[in-house]
Amino acid sequence: MPDDQFARMRDILAAPSPIGLEAAMTEGVIVPQFEAFMPTGWAVHRFRGNAGVVIDTAPDATDRLTVMVIGHADKIRMMVRSIGEDGKIWIDSDSFLPQTLIGHEVRIFSEDPASPGSYRVIEGGTVEALGAIHFAPPEVRSGSTGIRKQQLYVELQLTGDDRRKQVEATGIRPGDSILLHRPIRRGFGPDSFYGAYLDNGYGCFATAEAARLIAADKALKHLRVLFAFAAYEEIGRFGSRVFAGELKPDVVIGVDVNHDFDAAPGVSEERYTPLKMGKGYTLAVGAIVSEQLNAFFQRSSTQAGIPFQKSPSGRDTGTDAMAGVLASIDAAATSIGVPIRNMHTISEAANTRDVVASIHGIVEALRLMEAEKVAADDFRKGHPRLDDASTQGWLPAQDDKD
Repeated sequence: MPDDQFARMRDILAAPSPIGLEAAMTEGVIVPQFEAFMPTGWAVHRFRGNAGVVIDTAPDATDRLTVMVIGHADKIRMMVRSIGEDGKIWIDSDSFLPQTLIGHEVRIFSEDPASPGSYRVIEGGTVEALGAIHFAPPEVRSGSTGIRKQQLYVELQLTGDDRRKQVEATGIRPGDSILLHRPIRRGFGPDSFYGAYLDNGYGCFATAEAARLIAADKALKHLRVLFAFAAYEEIGRFGSRVFAGELKPDVVIGVDVNHDFDAAPGVSEERYTPLKMGKGYTLAVGAIVSEQLNAFFQRSSTQAGIPFQKSPSGRDTGTDAMAGVLASIDAAATSIGVPIRNMHTISEAANTRDVVASIHGIVEALRLMEAEKVAADDFRKGHPRLDDASTQGWLPAQDDKD
């Protein structure tokens, strides 16, 4: 991945956009990136209830096949719960494993009590729990049990008397958002990178880069594409269902991270599909996924030589691909992503080859639908028929002479 493209990805992932405060990414980074390349005639949809945005390639062409490509802009956020007399800032760890947070630097985004709606950032804090191994009970010291989320606090290194009042004097209050502080950087392994919030700054980056390539084509005559950057995914995928309900797409493509199951420790007995970093993007199978839509991805990626891996999803994709059904909108849907390691930690890791593959996977699928002039009715009439499946008998080995 070229340095300028990597820098665009870093800017998106570094935007302070915790759940409910996504505008730092959507308005602060994504919209300006789009303004640098989007053609005349594209439009930006904004929403009253959240800071998500949708970039629309043909706002007046509502009769075209409408494809919504969705990344989610919200980051898992810790929150201030209370402030102790000793200055400890007790926090809610949300979807993070408590053990993975210890010692890591964070930023507290504090609303100004004198000016509600204005925010300040406090840097230099770290997440702690026990203070030192010497203070931990034997079972924690031995590793036989872990740290409870109720033990987590942010350390601001304060000294002196009235440390609670010192914290409160900064304006920090219960409810303030806390984010891990580690922008992505290139890793040691070839084409690797690591840092915080690949989930799901990656999905927003891939969606924006796909839009950049589509804009350069200047050839969308049969498709209307909605490049969407949703809010509230981490607490139930609420933002994307608003998008679907408002704009009623015919096709939904969720773009989100997946797991590198092949490298996941201690899960061999689970028999997960061995998705691997460096082997291409992942394409969901199962749940509400449209096999007809998946066929466009498989055909176009195979023709273009783009590597991909199938990812069985079971009952739920776990991504914004579910937006249509959650909003009761009739839309063909699928989910694509990239395998990452250490999900929901400060050291999430991925491979730039997979990221680039996912971007081009989206673009080539859109190009194929454009070239074939696909309409909404084609999805209504084109569902695969297993009763028409051809019979596959036993195939003898080539060296079997009987």
